[in-house]
Amino acid sequence: MTLKTYHGSCHCGTVRFECDLDLAEGTSKCNCSICRKTRFWKAIVKADAFRLRQGQAALADYQFGGRTVHHRFCRHCGVKVFGHAEADARGGRFYAVNVACLDDAGADELAAAPVAWQNGRDNAWDEPPAEVWHL
Repeated sequence: MTLKTYHGSCHCGTVRFECDLDLAEGTSKCNCSICRKTRFWKAIVKADAFRLRQGQAALADYQFGGRTVHHRFCRHCGVKVFGHAEADARGGRFYAVNVACLDDAGADELAAAPVAWQNGRDNAWDEPPAEVWHL
């Protein structure tokens, strides 16, 4: 495992964060209604590996369905920078960082990052959806 500290931001730069992660450990894309519509590409990090550096007041919060995940986006530019939730199966609080918001992740790192496909639409999280080309 090779952890690297990445710096990320929204489009306008109001929200800035950093996180420690190893992209080689994997990322994921989901077909649930929000991930499909926003094409959210995420990497999961534990709470102690995520640091919001700027823009707390600019973050809006969106929840739906079971209202367990907080989808956080910049209220100025609209970019979803991360989400967070509590889950015992994940060891408590975790963050789902928007991989596309990692400012210092190189194209080669992103291309090499494994992607797991999740079928959130059917609540079958451990099974990939039949079609993934549109995600």
